[in-house]
Amino acid sequence: MSGDQEGTGSRSPGGDGRPQKGRLGCAHLEMEMTKRACTHADSAADCRNYDGLVHRNGGDSPEVSVPVSLHSAAGKRAAQMEGDDLYRLRDRKFLLEDKKRLCALALGAALLGILLMILHTEMCPFFYKPGTNIALIVNCSISLSTGCLLVFIIAFHYKDIRLFIIDQNQVDWRIAMTSHRVFVITLELLACAIHPVGTYWEVGLHGNSSFSPPLCDSNHRNTALADLELLLSVLMFLRLYLVHRAVLLHSKVLLSASYRSIGSLNNINFTFRFVLKVLMNKYPARTLLVFILLFWLTASWMLTLCERQTPGSTDHMETALWLIAITFLTVGYGDVAPNTRCGKSVCLFTGVMGVACTAMLVAVVTKKLALNKGEKHVHFFMLDIQISKGIRHAAANVLRECWLLHRANLTKGTRGAHRRHQRCLLEAIRVFRHLRLKQRKLRDYVSEMVDLPKMQMIMCDLSANWNNSYRELEQRILSMEQKLEELSRCFQETSKLLSQVLRHRNQEIR
Repeated sequence: MSGDQEGTGSRSPGGDGRPQKGRLGCAHLEMEMTKRACTHADSAADCRNYDGLVHRNGGDSPEVSVPVSLHSAAGKRAAQMEGDDLYRLRDRKFLLEDKKRLCALALGAALLGILLMILHTEMCPFFYKPGTNIALIVNCSISLSTGCLLVFIIAFHYKDIRLFIIDQNQVDWRIAMTSHRVFVITLELLACAIHPVGTYWEVGLHGNSSFSPPLCDSNHRNTALADLELLLSVLMFLRLYLVHRAVLLHSKVLLSASYRSIGSLNNINFTFRFVLKVLMNKYPARTLLVFILLFWLTASWMLTLCERQTPGSTDHMETALWLIAITFLTVGYGDVAPNTRCGKSVCLFTGVMGVACTAMLVAVVTKKLALNKGEKHVHFFMLDIQISKGIRHAAANVLRECWLLHRANLTKGTRGAHRRHQRCLLEAIRVFRHLRLKQRKLRDYVSEMVDLPKMQMIMCDLSANWNNSYRELEQRILSMEQKLEELSRCFQETSKLLSQVLRHRNQEIR
């Protein structure tokens, strides 16, 4: 024993030493891997344990043991990764709630600004007298709502970028700022920043409060300022694009976990188009009615605002409502016509939207009037019965006319009666063929309609037959196994009996 120890201790790196060199190489590799693991460890205690272990082993020992603390550190890191995933899900939920809240606030600020703009325009003839500051106060309120709207939009996109960072596993926020996103954010800010500013210009030009807003006076001396005020007032309706975002973020389709899970399995993107299709499928009449009423009122007021600068027959709300309705329905009586370029543009856009809504209305009515599956089966079944009766009557008429023509030939009747019977026979044959063709077309259509359910029933029957055959095969295999076991037991008993008999015979012979 001592000789073995001395022999083992007498091996030096300068001698043969191959086993020791191999163990030393493995030891150094394990130490290097352990050091790398230690650099990524979460606690400094593991690194201190590792350093103490290296110093105790002397750095060149052939036996290196991996510290238990590294295994615990790996478990801690796995638990920490699971905790991070849970925190990411929690943060994602909070960010979605913040996005919904900010979108609702932005839509409220946009509608408030539009409402103040309408009040600002409609109050001109009654309250905006020279020497009053009501126009400046209302315009300041519009500007304040516009500033709040811009802040809400910036906050919304900030939450959207944070959500992108969480979804992409904590990447740099600059990666999210693509050219498309920057363009969309800039376009939204420009569209929402539009509001009437003519009152400020009048205050700057005159330096006192003895003025009237540009939209209040049709014969205003600064026509360019009035046109700009009109354009900015009309363009404020671009803020209504926030409606589609609010509908998307507050829809039950997006909030339902089952919808999202099934949609992710089928690679469905939950966009506003998908939500609109769902709404048109569930509530088609209600959705179209709400859209048409809102569009009708908005376009009528915009036409009234456009025609107010040139007093005429279309500068009243009731006339504008009539003109927009007639243009929307693409009737165009011609009794009323817009006079300004702005009014003509509004009527042109109304005509285009009328054509689109008419197409959607036709599709909705067609869907409502279409028969469902059960009604189609009943209807086609009754048609098939009626056509079968007609075919039987037509076949009977063919036989009757053949018999009458044969009897006319036997009795050698007049030529007029012979021709009459031939004509009736040909007509009966034509009716019979027409009914047969009609029945074939009906059955082809019905077979196309029930093709998929029929195939499904056939596949279900096949699968049921396969299951039954498989069960029968299993039962037969089990019975065969039982019979084999019985045969093997019988063979064993027979062999035992034969051995006993032979042993007994041998003893008798001896």
